[in-house]
Amino acid sequence: MKYISEFRDRDIIERLAKAIHLQASGLTHEMKIMEVCGTHTMAIGRYAIRSMLPSSIMLISGPGCPVCVTPRSYLDSAIELSKLPGLSVATFGDMLKVPGSSSSLEKERAAGRNIRVVYSPFECLDLAMEDPTRDTLFLSVGFETTAPVAAAALREAELRGIRNLYFYSGHKLLLPAMEALLQSGEAKIDAFICPGHVSAVTGTAVYEDIVGKYNIPCVVSGFEPVDILQSILALVEILTGKKNPSVINQYRRVARRSGNRKAQDAMSAVFEVSDSNWRGLGAIPESGLSLRKEYGRYDALKRFPLKLKEKPEEKGCICGEILKGVRTPRDCILFGRQCTPGNPVGPCMVSSEGTCAAFYRYGG
Repeated sequence: MKYISEFRDRDIIERLAKAIHLQASGLTHEMKIMEVCGTHTMAIGRYAIRSMLPSSIMLISGPGCPVCVTPRSYLDSAIELSKLPGLSVATFGDMLKVPGSSSSLEKERAAGRNIRVVYSPFECLDLAMEDPTRDTLFLSVGFETTAPVAAAALREAELRGIRNLYFYSGHKLLLPAMEALLQSGEAKIDAFICPGHVSAVTGTAVYEDIVGKYNIPCVVSGFEPVDILQSILALVEILTGKKNPSVINQYRRVARRSGNRKAQDAMSAVFEVSDSNWRGLGAIPESGLSLRKEYGRYDALKRFPLKLKEKPEEKGCICGEILKGVRTPRDCILFGRQCTPGNPVGPCMVSSEGTCAAFYRYGG
């Protein structure tokens, strides 16, 4: 249980909570800390972190759920593509229930569409090779954590000479979204808890620009209660003037300043940075990944040139505002009533990393 039980030690947790309360007594205003990772959102709920904090510290969730920030137009396009004869659509499981404008992948599968759930992009290679007469399309979404695996799978497909496989890239880059939130000024963010998994790939140095440009401290955190409380304490020490704003790497057992160079190289070999549309945040320049021309034969949008326009959210759904950190699930009139995990209205209730799903399961 090394690196697990130590980070769930009750005595350490209590000491950290007391230290946060002591340090926070020097705050002159409510401090808003945004976690930019859906896994952090779930951990904060699971371990009741909010209940341990003084009222002067508010934790707000950001656009850290890849399924949640995927725009409705992407999902609508995927649904329409699934209706094409001779095409199998492969997807991660948490995309199934996300409602589109008029349907969902789950409903389309129930109607007889060939939609498969996979746990890795590499499974798509086997699906394509099983039946060369059918095309296989993978809904390739996620942040910098999943993009290197997708890139590795495409490089393997190239080596095997697979020609009936296509990727529909919906990959996003987190740093441009964090900057877009700061530039909008809507959420009034005082500090960031940065994603440990993403940072293990990108490195912690990428957040130095945020500190330099906006004077906003960042801490890269692990996912256990001791990790999160240590991270909050470090941010409080900065925001009470005891230390200068900086990038703090609390997750040193996994994340490094330079990141994972092999993963970075794999991404850059297959993908190129492009503009991207985010649910709630809109179009953000250079915040997405598209396939390079060298891998254009695997680009789903070149093989199936279908891309639908963005349609408005379901009436009453505030997923977009929640992803920006300006509102919480408790502000939504649908939350826990019309919108539940069994009958989700928006993606934030569907994904295992969604803010609404975390509030529903663990409370706010």
